[in-house]
Amino acid sequence: MQRRSLLLPATCTLAAMLASAGTLASSHREAPFITGMPKVDGTDFYMFNSYEADRTGYVTLIANYLPLQDAYGGPNYFSLDDDAIYEIHIDNTGNAQEDITFQFQFNTERKNLTVPVGGVDVPVPLINIGAISAANNAAQNVLESYTVKMITGDRRTGTVQNLTDANSGSTSFDKPLDNIGTKSIGDYETYAETFIHDVTIPDCPMPGKVFVGQRQEGFVVNLGEVFDLVSLNPLGARDSRSNTIGDKNITSLALEVPASCLTGDNSVIGGWTTASIRQATVINPSPKGTATTSSDNAKGPAVKGGAFTQVSRLGNPLVNEVVIGLQDKDRFNASEPKDDGQFATYVTNPTLPALVEILFGVPAPETPRNDLVTVFLTGVPGVTQLPTVTASEILRLNTAIAATAAGSQVDLGVAGGDFAGFPNGRRPIDDVVDIALTAAEGFLCGGDVNGMAEGGEIGNCGNQNSQVNGGAIVNDGALPDPDAYLTVFPYLNTPLPGADNVAAMPM
Repeated sequence: MQRRSLLLPATCTLAAMLASAGTLASSHREAPFITGMPKVDGTDFYMFNSYEADRTGYVTLIANYLPLQDAYGGPNYFSLDDDAIYEIHIDNTGNAQEDITFQFQFNTERKNLTVPVGGVDVPVPLINIGAISAANNAAQNVLESYTVKMITGDRRTGTVQNLTDANSGSTSFDKPLDNIGTKSIGDYETYAETFIHDVTIPDCPMPGKVFVGQRQEGFVVNLGEVFDLVSLNPLGARDSRSNTIGDKNITSLALEVPASCLTGDNSVIGGWTTASIRQATVINPSPKGTATTSSDNAKGPAVKGGAFTQVSRLGNPLVNEVVIGLQDKDRFNASEPKDDGQFATYVTNPTLPALVEILFGVPAPETPRNDLVTVFLTGVPGVTQLPTVTASEILRLNTAIAATAAGSQVDLGVAGGDFAGFPNGRRPIDDVVDIALTAAEGFLCGGDVNGMAEGGEIGNCGNQNSQVNGGAIVNDGALPDPDAYLTVFPYLNTPLPGADNVAAMPM
């Protein structure tokens, strides 16, 4: 046998944890059921060692929801769902069950601002009636706030404690208004920064940070051509196409936590995000009385009740979108990592390499894909494998591997020699599309950790124990732009404005 050694620091063997079948985009509208509930549609999950100056020893967790936001999408814009819970789960033991959960829940207050019309004060149809700033939100008609609970143990039966504002002690945090336009919010970057809260985390000796709000979409993908029968030049230049979702915004739930407050017996953690809604919805009947005086509509257009039921799930990007078969997509979104054995065939016998071979003649690796099982479902021994090994689709991060400074990061992550990047966790800059495509086409077949005779083997592709396509970088032609990201928390860039006006407000 001719076994290939990676001969790199241990993290290099991660060279495609998401190689489940080569993810091609973030998880936008990935399953039939979730397309009707965009407010709880998880699109991306990031987990990485913080690389902001003076934040060594912290881990940043970012869960993005509500996909493909056009910045001009008024008059209601993009509030989150008050009747849902949004969660970030951490497994630090390896049983594919949450040991720590951070649960976000939202509250929307409508002030019902009015303007005088012919001597009558009439409620306005807009979410603001004047300019907004961090110091003055009197003209803001809709206010959003949220709480964050830390649950230790099972997400529904474990011990529940509140995160609190480190300065005020409040358990409620304000969320900024979406970026309506420059006339409504003149300096959105400065405005949004005031909504970054220092937080006290239960049982944690050091404070963290939290921010929830609209951000510019950070994921990069040539989305239209990907889904047009993978209409790409997979071995062409990495910058030969455009990022088709570069003009969209997203809503981010960002949390920074000391790594020591997340880890268990070793330095590796697994993470994923979910959203859950109430089981039952009853549409309110039309309220009696006049529209401006009736209080019958206080509960809104619907009343929701029953147990919370999971409808969205995301660890590694786009697993459900291009890996899981159509008939199982809704089931995957409702499932938990501990039960992922039921989806194993999609990893051991992935469809994407077969499709690429049909379309482009690029040889598909042999099956079963034991290489992908190791890097995607179990983790690499001594690198991203937790103490207990349970095959599961979660994003894994070795917190002991130092962060790479923003100016030195390589968008190919481990595959490009930057061992602090995807698939050792995931940073905003990481081009997960190219990394995953490359792995799906056999980059890791027969690899092992630093040539160790035992214990470091990644696994073969069927009977193949060497790289299938010579280590070529397979890509979608869309490249991340380092200047399109922040180098400080919350790392994703200021959202695009709905309008870019320079006219002054009338006196």
